[in-house]
Amino acid sequence: MSVINFGTSITLQQFAEAIAAVGRDVTIIGQGEPGIGKSATLSALAGMLPEYETAYIDCTLLDLGDFALPYTEQVGAHKVTKFAPNARFKFHLDRPVIIMLDEIGKAMRSVKNVLLTLMLEKRIGDHYLHPDSIVFGTTNLASDGVGDMLEGHARNRVCVATIAKPDAGFTPEGGIADDGWAQWAVGNGVAPELIAWVKQYPHALASYLDESQKDNPYIWNPAKPGGQAVVTPRSLAKASHIVKARATLGDGLAISLLCGTVGESAARDIQAFLTVVDKLDTWERITSTPEQARVPDDPAARCLLVLNAMMRVDANTLTPWLTYLRRLDKEWQALFTTSVMKSGKQAICVKNRAFVDLARDNQWVI
Repeated sequence: MSVINFGTSITLQQFAEAIAAVGRDVTIIGQGEPGIGKSATLSALAGMLPEYETAYIDCTLLDLGDFALPYTEQVGAHKVTKFAPNARFKFHLDRPVIIMLDEIGKAMRSVKNVLLTLMLEKRIGDHYLHPDSIVFGTTNLASDGVGDMLEGHARNRVCVATIAKPDAGFTPEGGIADDGWAQWAVGNGVAPELIAWVKQYPHALASYLDESQKDNPYIWNPAKPGGQAVVTPRSLAKASHIVKARATLGDGLAISLLCGTVGESAARDIQAFLTVVDKLDTWERITSTPEQARVPDDPAARCLLVLNAMMRVDANTLTPWLTYLRRLDKEWQALFTTSVMKSGKQAICVKNRAFVDLARDNQWVI
């Protein structure tokens, strides 16, 4: 018999899987810290359920007039008033819809009352969604101190699940874990410099709910003054664009923008990390002259090289990259070999003789 852990949190992936499994019958509200990726659940569900339409509703912007507008209709000898629902809810489509009620805990109380029938009955006024439709929501934790609240009568109509903040997402051996920020970052094109930085500073994605992190300068903490930039999965995704454009922006402007995105502590540490990056040979030199390109001594630099390769390698550059990789320690060979198989490039790897030989030589399962 499996062990039941009452009151534990779930991952973002589990949140999406739960909605896909029971969301037609149960409205699930996911509560979690700011910036951890709750809003991205709608995109995840769209991929899991391609036959569904999607509707994103920002509950903080809703007023009562945004739900339906009145019109009159002649019924026999009498005129009656009916209400036409807003097209954003997609009642007019003859197909199932996934409606995401984002930031529902911050909605006005009157708006929440209207949404109760949508969450419980898939209905607004006299209009019903397709019976297979799914309604789910997101909100922040009450302890986050940003004004989220679901009243008791509302909570009794839904299932509230606590979503854990994703950790850095690296295994003890240094590889990319199956469920964590690193796997998402690789799959979504986050700058490899930032992924390597998070690997060196995994506490940048720690949670304030962990008492040991009360002095962590990187993270969101409601005990600190509000309005400060912090490191979250969301802010790292934005910082990625800045890091990628730093050659155009220049170091000074890039660091200023990073300070305003992830906070000064993280920005200064990223700046120090980038000075190491700038001393590395280019990807073009590594793949054109793999036996002559420089091999850095700094472990952080080696990590960056491997992560960069994992994101950039293709059928033409895989073999020369593997020639270069053979010059690195086994741990970096293992990081690349095991992680690239989770990056969507399995097809080019398993067909490459040099890759198969490397995996066989080191007894790695591919």
